Amino acid sequence: MSTPHASHAPSQAPVAASPAPAYVGAEAAGEGGDGTVQPAYLRWQGHWRQRLGLAIVLLGAVVLALHGWRMVATQPLVRDALLGGLLAALATALGAVPVWFSQQLSARVQDTLFGFGAGVMLAACSFSLILPGLQAARAAGAGGWAAGGTIGAAILLGAAALLCLERWLPHEHFIKGVEGQASRTLRRTWLFVFAIALHNLPEGLAIGVAYAGGDALRAGALTTGIAIQDVPEGLVVAVALLAAGYRRTLAVGLGMASGLVEPLGAVLGAVVISHSASLLPWGLGFAAGAMLFVISHEIIPESHRKGHEAWATGGLMWGFVLMMLLDTALG
Repeated sequence: MSTPHASHAPSQAPVAASPAPAYVGAEAAGEGGDGTVQPAYLRWQGHWRQRLGLAIVLLGAVVLALHGWRMVATQPLVRDALLGGLLAALATALGAVPVWFSQQLSARVQDTLFGFGAGVMLAACSFSLILPGLQAARAAGAGGWAAGGTIGAAILLGAAALLCLERWLPHEHFIKGVEGQASRTLRRTWLFVFAIALHNLPEGLAIGVAYAGGDALRAGALTTGIAIQDVPEGLVVAVALLAAGYRRTLAVGLGMASGLVEPLGAVLGAVVISHSASLLPWGLGFAAGAMLFVISHEIIPESHRKGHEAWATGGLMWGFVLMMLLDTALG
């Protein structure tokens, strides 16, 4: 009888838990760009230096702003232009506030507001910039043909300047997408910011040039009209950023800040024109050309791209009539 063999299963040695890779948790500990782990005190020093640098930059900006205000306060025309630009920027900020509490606007409402802004800007170009520019050229001794040629050349120069900025400065439209050079290297947030700056710069220039002309009533009418159209503009910018995927806080913040370029443009326009009265017709025409470029190249195409052309055109007509009434009543 054969002796039964006990069948022994091959014994398996217990598998030792493999040690965690060295890089696990390295990010939490502070891993450097070369894969080495940075000590906590080095990371603390880095954050401290960044915060110190930011504080220095902010302090420098405050000091520069105070110094600039002292210089502006000695020049009444430049001061009035700055206040007018700040009023327009405040209107833009107020327009963005409702996005904190409201839901998305419909595409039809957005296009109507775009059209309304285009109508206000178009009337401002006609009654607050081009016609006063022709009057200023004739007051300087130019004949009919010379005055028209001066304003026409200035309009073309303003449009050409905006075209160059539009081609060279990377930015992103809400609907058309990315344009400009080297735009892939920038975050989409800043592309939107650049687009908003391109849009608002001519408005600030127009305010500054109008105040530099010395006609406070007409400049006030222009500022009022621009401020009125800036309210829905701030709303539309914030809503568009929210629809593009940005957080509500960031969308509202950028919408409120989108008008800050207007006081800068107003001061720039007033400083340049106030140094030479002969530049007034050129400045008015240049601002008109820049605004006309924005109307034709940016606002109207954006308002017609989603199939609400009739609503956008109606908004344009109402905006044009409102700005015309403001100019004739206040100017």
